[in-house]
Amino acid sequence: MKSVGYREPGAIERADSLLDIELPKPEPTGRDLLVAVRAVSVNPVDTKVRRSAAPDPGAWKVLGWDAAGTVAAVGPEVTGFAVGDPVFYAGSLIRPGTNSEFHLVDERIVGRAPASLAPAEAAALPLTAITAWEALFHRLDIHRPVPGAAEAILIIGGAGGVGSVAIQLVRALTGLAVIATASRPETAGWVREMGAQHVVDHSRPLAAQVAALGLGAPAFVFSTTETHRHLAEIAELIAPQGRFALIDDPDALDVLRFKRKSVSVHWELMFTRSLFGTPDIAAQGALLNEVSRLVDAGRLRSTVTQRLSPINAANLRQAHALLESGRTRGKVVLEGF
Repeated sequence: MKSVGYREPGAIERADSLLDIELPKPEPTGRDLLVAVRAVSVNPVDTKVRRSAAPDPGAWKVLGWDAAGTVAAVGPEVTGFAVGDPVFYAGSLIRPGTNSEFHLVDERIVGRAPASLAPAEAAALPLTAITAWEALFHRLDIHRPVPGAAEAILIIGGAGGVGSVAIQLVRALTGLAVIATASRPETAGWVREMGAQHVVDHSRPLAAQVAALGLGAPAFVFSTTETHRHLAEIAELIAPQGRFALIDDPDALDVLRFKRKSVSVHWELMFTRSLFGTPDIAAQGALLNEVSRLVDAGRLRSTVTQRLSPINAANLRQAHALLESGRTRGKVVLEGF
């Protein structure tokens, strides 16, 4: 089967950073689905792994987590899916990636693809939707108010893939006011399009800008990028007893600054359930089914902003370079082999 992989980690500018390769078609066992991949999207995790993770000697490393496609075969223990079902999902860090014609995935982390979306539109959603949902509702518990705080959430990096979905989820499922950060006219316009009522510029100090909105101190802050740059401002602007979540990887995180306000800190990684095979691993499949329902009800939209075709090394190198530029909006998607 056609695949894209590498043997040596490194910079995307290298000619061998991603290569077109042929690999054996895998066979499903246990609770695995064999999915015929029709579209994939690129996330920051792809670029991080490509720069740092080497495959086993003599093997190929295949990246890719988001995918949309059709079930081509099922393992003997599968109960929830059948051949021909359209699906979407975000895969696992400890298994080969989705940048292949066929891909194995545990049925418990798979959702039924939205009927109203094309595969390329569906492939933009799984990883970011799971990340945003878990951060907002499982970690920050935004349905539970913070006494005395403004019923508002600040989303740092609102125009990125996770931020774009988080804004929509907050607007669709809660009454919280959404303050999103953006630093350019096109990204400010994008976050407003996603549903943000207020926009502040993350290239300038945040606390004064948030205070100037007149809403009061927000109950929640969700940081998707550059947390190390904004940590002092977050500690200043968040309400006492507020809740703060992040998803990026600062070299250090000084949580002592949050003690005075008794702020709780939550670090979200959407791969935790699949990494550890947690007893609630099937929550991710259920979550994606709810995302699919919201999409088909017109309450949530795909965040794809750029499409490349086909799925090959050249286009994946282009997508990685776009993501590493730090200037993308929404999601870059590749479709078709």
